Amino acid sequence: MPHASPANSPIPRWLRFVLKSDRAGSSWYIGTGFFFAPVLAVFSPWPTVTAVLWAVIALTGLWLGLLGIAMATGLAMVLRSGEEIPEDYWRSIIDYPTPTSR
Repeated sequence: MPHASPANSPIPRWLRFVLKSDRAGSSWYIGTGFFFAPVLAVFSPWPTVTAVLWAVIALTGLWLGLLGIAMATGLAMVLRSGEEIPEDYWRSIIDYPTPTSR
């Protein structure tokens, strides 16, 4: 399959940002979840602080949900164009090392 120029590419330019942000945000969200449980327990006597912490958790979850919708939209656009996303594109997002022949 010949590589399309970036102007003619069926992959939206913003999709790379969305995929990387979703990957990084999800890992941080899960990681900090282990941190927030004890923090919420410590700050439970102060309802205002607890409410602020829950608002931060909720807004971050909402942001990740919006990124998920954007990701699904971008991938659907690529599928609808009938093209495939090359493996090099995925490797650039996930930071896999390139395979080397021995």
